Amino acid sequence: QVQLVESGGGLVQAGGSLRLSCIASGRTFSGYDVGWFRQAPGNEREFVGAITWRGGRTVYADSVKGRFTISRDNAKNTVYLQMNSLKPEDTAVYYCAADLNYRGANPRTTPELYDYWGQGTQIIVSS
Repeated sequence: QVQLVESGGGLVQAGGSLRLSCIASGRTFSGYDVGWFRQAPGNEREFVGAITWRGGRTVYADSVKGRFTISRDNAKNTVYLQMNSLKPEDTAVYYCAADLNYRGANPRTTPELYDYWGQGTQIIVSS
């Protein structure tokens, strides 16, 4: 079992920055990949980015590449999503998720493949 809790959401103006945190408990944190996803009203949940269990590899959606950065601190059981140059189209509920059993070179991008999810945190970017 893994429990994930996101924090750091809020309201920000376009061009601003926010940092989300995903704190995990339960199974050994360093043993699984973590992904970030988002869902805007009326839209399906979409991939934002992910990081491997050792932190050596990250992948990002094209829509956020160059603006968002994922990092992890296994000693703190925490994964971060640094979001810069935010745009109104980034407005969504952001979720972190754990992929417990995958050991590929790069983290996976399909939400259905992730095993545990946090409750989400809302980001609103005003224009």
